[in-house]
Amino acid sequence: MNNNFINKIIKKSILKNPHDKIKTRFPPEPNGYLHIGHAKSICLNFDIANKYNGICNLRFDDTNPKKEKIKYIDSIKKDIQWLGFKWHKKPKYTSNYFNKLYKYAVQLIKNNLAYVEELNKNEIKEYRGTLTKTGKDSPFRNRTIEENLILFKNMKLGMFPEGSMCLRAKINMKSPYIILRDPVLYRIIFSEHHQTKNKWCIYPMYDFAHCIADALEGITHSLCTLEFQDNRQLYKWILKKLHFINKPPKQYEFSKLNLEHTILSKRKLKKLINSKLVNGWGDPRLHTISGLRNKGYTKNSIQMFCQKIGITKQQSIVELSLLEACIRKDLNMSSPRRMAVINPIKIIITNLPENHIEYFNVFNHPQVKEMGTRKILFTKEIYIEKEDFSQKDKESYRGLVLGKKVRLKYAYIIKAKKILKDKKNKINCILCKYYPKKIKKNIGIIHWISIKNSIPAQFQLFDILFISKNPEKQDDFMQSYNPNSYILKKGYIEYIVYQEKVNQTYQFERIGYFLKKTKKNKKKIISFNRIVSLKNKHRSFI
Repeated sequence: MNNNFINKIIKKSILKNPHDKIKTRFPPEPNGYLHIGHAKSICLNFDIANKYNGICNLRFDDTNPKKEKIKYIDSIKKDIQWLGFKWHKKPKYTSNYFNKLYKYAVQLIKNNLAYVEELNKNEIKEYRGTLTKTGKDSPFRNRTIEENLILFKNMKLGMFPEGSMCLRAKINMKSPYIILRDPVLYRIIFSEHHQTKNKWCIYPMYDFAHCIADALEGITHSLCTLEFQDNRQLYKWILKKLHFINKPPKQYEFSKLNLEHTILSKRKLKKLINSKLVNGWGDPRLHTISGLRNKGYTKNSIQMFCQKIGITKQQSIVELSLLEACIRKDLNMSSPRRMAVINPIKIIITNLPENHIEYFNVFNHPQVKEMGTRKILFTKEIYIEKEDFSQKDKESYRGLVLGKKVRLKYAYIIKAKKILKDKKNKINCILCKYYPKKIKKNIGIIHWISIKNSIPAQFQLFDILFISKNPEKQDDFMQSYNPNSYILKKGYIEYIVYQEKVNQTYQFERIGYFLKKTKKNKKKIISFNRIVSLKNKHRSFI
């Protein structure tokens, strides 16, 4: 973030005008929850303001009441604060400027730079042309100024049906920039607005409102993603024609975030939610900020990720493993180690007496000795992981096999002697022998948990939501949905975890990092979310 091209632009700006205060803004539309792509923009805008002793405004782009809700505004505020950032003074709204925006639109009409259009949406698109075909003038383009003023006022008074009219800028229907071919500035919408209620029935388009709001707030650097690159031409045209000539804000574009196996389009996220394939905006499988938070990601890991991907103009898709590496790094030193068994198989150690209990004192963290130690129990009956036992030996397999020895972590070597099965040929338990004093090098090590020192738990395992690396590019992204993206497992954890706080993160040895979600009570057993596996792969535990 410190050496990107935008920072270089700002440094030059400061050298040229050392007394000017840097002002940025984060302008989300409150029509959904924020996602990891927004986090990139949040970090950029707020970090720049912090670095150069400037300010960053939070401004809600609330120009479409049909799609916007108060709950989205509240969630956006919560996400920004959770990420560790603070906006300048009170949040701002584009609706704060509706009166001024209307007057600026009237000014454009009076200067013969805007007109009331009666073509419908499809006709406007047809008249606009394409990249290879120039547009043609609307039959309503040459109305008189007086007629346009009356029509626009009547639009404001609600005298025309929704969709019957709009206000367009009069620029150039033959411009190589399609955005300059008489773009729509205002449209009629009969919906109650969350801030202005029913005061207005005409609402400005983003491109008209955004640049004016930037200018009114004194924004110096208006930062947006590359899909708005051509829009910069309209941004400059509007500010010039409305005579915002005293240090107008300048727009700069950077590449948006594309993440492997992930959908970030709010429209497509809504489709997923409405299809009941995920449980709302905060589903831990989604890369919304609330989803990542619910899964167990930390603000530090997300900020670290944004630092690593940087700010460029190059369009690329970022590997999911980079995001996972950031959370592993952040959790590694802060998460105590515990043992858990997700797919349990019972082991009976035949050469131990029935009531044998032995204690081992182990560190809660191998590198952070300040975390102290705990005692784990070694008893006649223990659980091990199902994937750590095989009925047939395999090449390079280092788990438990009949006649083969493995070491129980922190404890002894055991050897499988016999498998006991039920009538359906399902394994009931494995009879083993332990070797208390024999040391053997180059032997497999597995984790385990004493039945007497365990309590039941459920584990929510989240995997990639889309099998395709780039579902955004598919004609039907739903076809790439991974039916194994969520799996619930029931197993056991060390009893000590029962006494520890909710929202504590752990590294369950040899399995991954987990977040404790609920306390044990009459209705629920302790529940854990898997945040990330230990290795750079996705394990579904099927």
